[in-house]
Amino acid sequence: MRGALLVAGTTSDAGKSVVVAGICRLLARRGVRVAPFKAQNMSNNSVVTLDGGEIGRAQALQARACGLEPSVRFNPVLLKPGSDRRSQLVVRGQAIGTVGARDYFMRRQELREVVAAELASLRAEFDVVICEGAGSPAEINLRPTDIANMGLARAASLPVLVVGDIDRGGVLAHLFGTVAVLEPEDQQLISGFLINKFRGDVSLLQPGIDQLAALTGRPTLGVLPFAEDLWLDAEDSLGTVAGSAVGRPASPYGSEWLTVAAIRLPRISNSTDIEALACEPGVSVRWADSAHQLDADVVVIPGSKSTVTDLEWLRSKGIDALLRERAARGRPILGICGGYQMLGATITDEGIEYVPSDAAAGRRVEVPSAGVIRAAARPVESGLAVDGLPAQSAMGGGTVTPAERSAGSGVSTIAGLGLLDLDITFANPKIARQVAGQRGPIPLGGYEIHHGRVTRSGDKAWITVEGEPEGSVREAVWGTHVHGVMESDEFRRAWLTEVAAAAGRGGFVVHPSTSVAEVRDAQLDLLADLIEANVDLAALEYLIATGAPATLPTITSRLS
Repeated sequence: MRGALLVAGTTSDAGKSVVVAGICRLLARRGVRVAPFKAQNMSNNSVVTLDGGEIGRAQALQARACGLEPSVRFNPVLLKPGSDRRSQLVVRGQAIGTVGARDYFMRRQELREVVAAELASLRAEFDVVICEGAGSPAEINLRPTDIANMGLARAASLPVLVVGDIDRGGVLAHLFGTVAVLEPEDQQLISGFLINKFRGDVSLLQPGIDQLAALTGRPTLGVLPFAEDLWLDAEDSLGTVAGSAVGRPASPYGSEWLTVAAIRLPRISNSTDIEALACEPGVSVRWADSAHQLDADVVVIPGSKSTVTDLEWLRSKGIDALLRERAARGRPILGICGGYQMLGATITDEGIEYVPSDAAAGRRVEVPSAGVIRAAARPVESGLAVDGLPAQSAMGGGTVTPAERSAGSGVSTIAGLGLLDLDITFANPKIARQVAGQRGPIPLGGYEIHHGRVTRSGDKAWITVEGEPEGSVREAVWGTHVHGVMESDEFRRAWLTEVAAAAGRGGFVVHPSTSVAEVRDAQLDLLADLIEANVDLAALEYLIATGAPATLPTITSRLS
């Protein structure tokens, strides 16, 4: 079998990523040489490839499903939101600047060429390429600049399978409407539907499926059941809801639970770092966005795409005071990447990462003087023009307008939480690399993605990375720039044992053989099993091999 398929969705978080991963795993198990592809992703959950490039976390999972190492070829365009209006643009794994909608529109042809070249290369090398769309093709306002949904399907003649999440309600309307709002040429490629997260008796849904086929002229290839055990590597931040549990915690191996509160930052990045902790039996992990939700054995501050902005948010919620109180009482705190930077004494950001949404929107931003230490001149970032500077004025407070920012004022060093004795300065280029290291005799691995550099540290290093000291530890406060470090099983178990002792949980005992990699592979196999049992595989394979049927009808509508 040779061919390709685009899996689109009626909405974000409809299940595109997991369906692509499941199809990839199923085909790989059958001996098909298969690769994943997502032309453009918008996500702050990313990983680093072997050659130092960034791609979306979901594409790394899909690569694993195929038995492949992550590659920038699988996700050539990545947008990492830093504010409501601007995102860092990563092309073929490398950050090239910060863009808004207008900048992106101007670059659309260049990006189309990048995407087309990478997809053509993959199709020449592999038997099958399973592509994932972005958001929904029903976002017709974005069609002129689309390179990931119908724009990609049209350019590469890809048949399209549309996934809808029935757990949200209204799935039949979503599926019908997604086709109906498209222009006729795009409709000709929509070849079928897949319903995701169904609970109950499928026979009760069948009359609706039959009506959908009559209304659209397109079949539903399958109905996937809701599966509670699928939770690792969430692609969308919609899954990180404050108060919600992470994963499906298994009963303690010892006599006590260990509780974890992970702060749900507004610009959270690499939220999947938390998931490795939730793989451990007896570890209960919950997201939190207020001080009263942080009464846990350990609080984790994860990564952030806008560290200074999220630090200001944290202060506005009163969480800073609670963290200082915890540290004073010896209660455990962990900071990862942006969270590690927040724990330090100072952060200097010369407009590299800090892009306040209020400033980008042209509104005046009130900035408190507290916490601002000094101001500095702002250099021009190379590459694309970068908008949005820190909100602090040269006097360390007051009101700053976008015009004042463009004149060069507003870059400042602000006070961190002061729980670790280190200074951070943001600088180019971005550090993006896979790393290996150890803590004493215990090996560890992970990856770094950050602009922040430690320019001074008065605390002892927590770990060693590539032969150099990395991270910080002071009593029960730990910090590191390394993402994914908790997936190192022996390291994670040793750290959780320390945390339990500091938290007074003598009855908590780590399980001796929990493997995050094995949990991830089990979930990929479960996805493949669900698709194998609930999808018309003959129809799916025929669609991949032969493309969209030539006689698909067009849905038309008119007002009367």
